[in-house]
This record gives sequence, C-alpha cells and structure tokens, in this order.
Amino acid sequence: MQRPGPASLARGALLWAAFAVPALTADRVGLNEPRAGWQQAAGVVVLGGAAALSRRLPLVAFGLVAALSLAAAPALFTVSYGPALGVCALLLGLRAGRARPALVCFAAVGCAGAARSALAGVDPAPECLVMAGTLLFGCVFPWLGGRYWRQSRELAEAGWLRAARLEDEAGFAEERARLRERARIAQDMHDSLGHELSLIALRAGALQVAHGLGEEHRAAAADLRAAAADATDRLHRIIGVLREDDEPVPLTPAGETLEQLVARAAESGLPVRWDPAGHDPPADPGGIAERLLHRVTREALTNAARHAPGAPVVVAVTGRAAGTSVTITSGRATQDGPPPSGGGTGLLGLRAAVTSVGGEFEAGRHEEGFRVRAHVPGQRTAVTPPRPARAPFTQVRRRVAVGLGTAAGVGVVLVGAAFGWYAYAETHSVLQPAAYAELRLGAPTAEVERVLPDRDVNDPPDDRAPVPPAGAECRYYRASGELFVSVDHFRLCFEAGRLVAKDLVRGVGMSGEGREEYEEFAR
Repeated sequence: MQRPGPASLARGALLWAAFAVPALTADRVGLNEPRAGWQQAAGVVVLGGAAALSRRLPLVAFGLVAALSLAAAPALFTVSYGPALGVCALLLGLRAGRARPALVCFAAVGCAGAARSALAGVDPAPECLVMAGTLLFGCVFPWLGGRYWRQSRELAEAGWLRAARLEDEAGFAEERARLRERARIAQDMHDSLGHELSLIALRAGALQVAHGLGEEHRAAAADLRAAAADATDRLHRIIGVLREDDEPVPLTPAGETLEQLVARAAESGLPVRWDPAGHDPPADPGGIAERLLHRVTREALTNAARHAPGAPVVVAVTGRAAGTSVTITSGRATQDGPPPSGGGTGLLGLRAAVTSVGGEFEAGRHEEGFRVRAHVPGQRTAVTPPRPARAPFTQVRRRVAVGLGTAAGVGVVLVGAAFGWYAYAETHSVLQPAAYAELRLGAPTAEVERVLPDRDVNDPPDDRAPVPPAGAECRYYRASGELFVSVDHFRLCFEAGRLVAKDLVRGVGMSGEGREEYEEFAR
C-alpha cells in the first residue's frame, strides 16, 4: 500500500482544520447549545478521522460526519458540523464513481434521523422535516455538484484524448486518400493503356495474316503482337497490386462517347458492331452514368480482343427514363491468341463501381462466348444519413439537470411543508390575552382547558421563565400569532388537577408599551 506524501498530508491537515474551526467556535459565539469539553474533543477527533479517510474512503468519511451530526441533533442540522457534512458530501460525489452506495447511505441517514426524532425528539414532525431539508440541501445537493464536477473533468479529459485521436486519424486519412488517388490514377492508366495495347496486338494480328506479306515481316508482326500481349499482362500485374476493392468511381472524363469508343475499336480491326436499341438518350453526356458505361465497355472490348481474338462483338445500349443499360456480347474466338493470364480484378472493380451507384452488373459465359451487362440508374438513390448520436456531454448535462431539478422540486415541497407545519403549530398555540386574564388560580384543569388552544408551544422559553412550583406540570402558550419574531408567552402550571400558577414570560426585544399591555392582563 502506497504511503501518502507530504502534499497529501498537508491537504488532509488543512481539511481537518477547516472542519474543526466551526466545531470549536459555534458554542462559544452562541450558535449552538453549550456542550461539555469532552463532547467537543470527541467531535474534533471524529472530524480528524473523516478528513483522513476523505480521499480513499469518501463514503466512510461522510458516514462518520453524518453520525456525529445525528448524535449532536436529531434534526441533523448543527452549525458545528454542518460545513463538514456538506464538504464530505461534495467530496463523496467528486471521488466516488458509483452512485448507488451514496444513495443507500443517504437513505440510512434519513431513517436513522427519523427514528431518533421519533424516540428522543421533543416534536418529531418538525424535526423530521428539518432533517429531510438538511439531508437534501446539505448532503444531496453538494453530492450532485461533486458528481457533475467529476463528470465534467472526465469528459474534458476524454475530449482531449478524442481530439488527439481525431488528429491522428485525419493524418492517416490524408495519407490513405493520397495513396487511393495514386492507385486510382494507376488503374485508369491500366484501363486506358491496356485497351490501346490490345488494339495494337489486334492490328499486329491482322497484319500477320495479310496477303502478300513476306515471312520476315510476318515474323515481325507476330513478335509485335506477342510483345503487346506481354506488355498488357505485365501492366495488369503491376497495377493490380494497387487495386482496392472499395475503389471510388473515377470522375475523370473519358474524352469520348460510347459510340466513338466502339468506332475506334472497329477501325483497329476488332469485329465489333454498335447496336443502340433504346428510344431515350442513353445517358447524360459527361455524367457519372456515361463515364461508368464507357469504362465497362472499354474493359469488355479489351477482354474480347485479348481472350477471344477474331470473335464478333456486339455492343447494345438501351436508354430509358429509369436508367441506361449496356450489353457487350462476344462470340467464339476464330484466331489463335496468347494463353489467358490470371487476374479478374478488372471485372471485380467494375462490379464495385456500378453497384456503388445503385446499379446492376453481370458478367459470365453466354452461349459460345462471353457477355457483360451493366445497368446504371438515371438518378442515384438518395441515402438518408444516419441520425447523429447525442454528444456524451449533452447526455451528462441532461442527467445532472434532471437530478438537480428533481432534488430542487423535492426540496421546495419539503420546505413548503416545513413552513406550513411551523405556521400551523405556532398559530394554533395562541392563548388570547383576554382569555388568559379570566383564568383564576385554583380553577379545575377541565375548566381551564375549555379556553386553551389546540396545542401548546413546542419550544418553550424555559431560560427566561421563573422557577416553576415544585411538582407542577407547566404548559406554555403564545400571546400572539406573529411568525419569525420573539413574542411573549403565557405559562400555566397545574398540580393535582388545578391551576396553581400563571406567569407572563416576556419576549426578547418586546417594547415597553407591549409589555405594559400584557402585564395588565397578568395582574
């Protein structure tokens, strides 16, 4: 176990001092009832233990301070230990990751306070309300603030890490885009140069079988044809290394239409026929559909010239409002050609390019030859982008706002209930001065109770009242219904079923005119 360093010890000592100052001075300045010296010393020792455990065991530290507060007052509210209770609740939210243990601890403190108020309290209902308000505003609110602070720091750290990761990913994406662009250019070179080399090989084959040509020239034409075929294969193998399955559609203009491509292939000696079968325009000039169909046709003609020399080829184009289709059909080879080479990446790239815009692509054996068919829709299908996920910080802020709002609502209800109970208890314990003046010593208790209010005072001013008669039971009643001010009280003492004493207990700060009025009734 790692021992705490000097800085940690210094922070713990400062926290203990902050806890101990209110605990030692509240009694001296009159904010609490005076306590014995051993009680103050025990409280300071418990606060020292809470300060020492606040970093590693914040839940235990909060429990110690809460138990100390309950031992000092059933309502949990004390000036001596209230600051330490709020600070420990804040540290609990800041340093504890899980919320459930803290909620269980709050519930246990509330149950313990309610039980102590019911068993040892003077008036359990107001004390329970005060305890609930103290638990809410002095414990739950600071705990929620600590959790919000903790989550804000974690999100800030996660944000910096995400920014660094996005920066690295941006660099990787830039490098990958550069490599993809090089591969795309290389593939376009492969398609263009492969097509031209195939046409050169086709013309050399036609020259080889021409009439009236000497054997020496025939051999040269055959060598030229073989060299063109070998160059095409080498180009295919070199560029194929850079080919990617998810290669984007090339957007460089082809420079010629489908009809011009077919015408140029026919001029080179390829037995190809142009067959426009549609009524609508085949494709928009310069559009994605037109460039894709040009690429498909060029690749199909190249394969026909390489793998089926002399075979008749038909290029059929069908134009409709829904899209454009091109079908390249080749027959059986009528001339000897070089042996077929491996590969097949050209057709795979064409399939990926056509399907990426929502089209259809087919390639395979047809009768005695081969057929390639591609359909490109006239308008690319719109893809609804996925709804972006809510930012983590927004979710956290919403959860914290909901928690704070709920706690504030509960607090308002509790404070309103406490004020309502206070107003009810104070206004229903008022004995009118005229009724007090009519009371005579020696009157039976039953006769006196007929003019008394529903309740007596919960917090009687015993410190200002005269010494009661020995063996008598005394009750206190308010002389007026003002709230939040010190008023005069009437004290009635009963013994053996009769009224034996009646006294006026003056309020703090009462004016002389008011005192004379009540003294007149007290005579």
